[in-house]
Amino acid sequence: MKLLVSALEPSANLHLEPILNALEQCEIYGIFDERFGKPLMPSRAFSIMGFLDALPKIRKAKKAIKIMARMSFFVDKVLLIDSPAFNLPLAKAIKTINPNVEIIYYILPKVWAWKPKRVAAMEKYCTVLASIFPFEQQFYTKATYVGNPLLDEIPLFKLRYEETGIVSFFPGSRKSEIRSLFPIYKELASKIEGKEKWLVIPAHYDYREIAEIYGDIHDFKICRNTYEALEQSEFAFVCSGTATLEAALVGVPFVLAYKAKALDYWIAKQFVKLKHVGLANIIFDFENKEPLHEELLQEEVYAQRLFEAYESVDREAFFSRITELRKILGHGSQEAMISIMKII
Repeated sequence: MKLLVSALEPSANLHLEPILNALEQCEIYGIFDERFGKPLMPSRAFSIMGFLDALPKIRKAKKAIKIMARMSFFVDKVLLIDSPAFNLPLAKAIKTINPNVEIIYYILPKVWAWKPKRVAAMEKYCTVLASIFPFEQQFYTKATYVGNPLLDEIPLFKLRYEETGIVSFFPGSRKSEIRSLFPIYKELASKIEGKEKWLVIPAHYDYREIAEIYGDIHDFKICRNTYEALEQSEFAFVCSGTATLEAALVGVPFVLAYKAKALDYWIAKQFVKLKHVGLANIIFDFENKEPLHEELLQEEVYAQRLFEAYESVDREAFFSRITELRKILGHGSQEAMISIMKII
């Protein structure tokens, strides 16, 4: 099988990996992590955060979309993963010149958060819409819930709360969010006594980049594996994103901290009308349940406030509710996605 792939985010590549491993004799082209082969462009070339960060890369994105649309003539299928700002225009460009190619969109645009008009375009340009949240079928008429990939990828689900003496810090995967959040985490770590502090650094950063982005990290034990850190930790501080849902599913009490550029945050607030930003809390919102964890945003994100949240979290109450979350999601997505890739 020849497959055209668009996986711009580290999380997209994580979800791509088990699919590729299960497909026999699969040749991939497009945008993906270099560990899978030689891409047209590596995923890291598109690492951005926010509206202002995106502006310099618009020209690069337009060029990539034009090239990939032509490449679609030479593959059996197209697999687009998340990143709708890039992948939806790509789907349109492909269908415009090559209407018969099958396009599978995995991890759908969050139209429940903003841009609901994307639904029409998604259903027009994509053959299969593979949803990873059960509530998304309220918004997409043609979506199929395939399960959530994290339930396949997480190696261990904790059965009870334990004090391990380790607190982990997840300042994000993008350079801009790390630079915004990590200095606050450093100050926060100095307030937490008697615990070993782990700093989780994404595997795609090399040592030169780590020194440039993080600066002085000698007060932390470095971990390059999210699940290893979550398995060992009794508590975590997590930047918004997939890591919040991972922490919840593994069973690690945590506080979400998110601090964006003021303009980016203001623009997002004009469009996003959700009550919460953490994925576990959003899932509970759609189930009409109380939020699972605390969220601190923007001006609330400072060391003393985070420390107060750390001390006040009811660890046992948190843990008693994560089984609800796992039950709502039900099962992983790997089996269904492999069937879709083979059948179409």
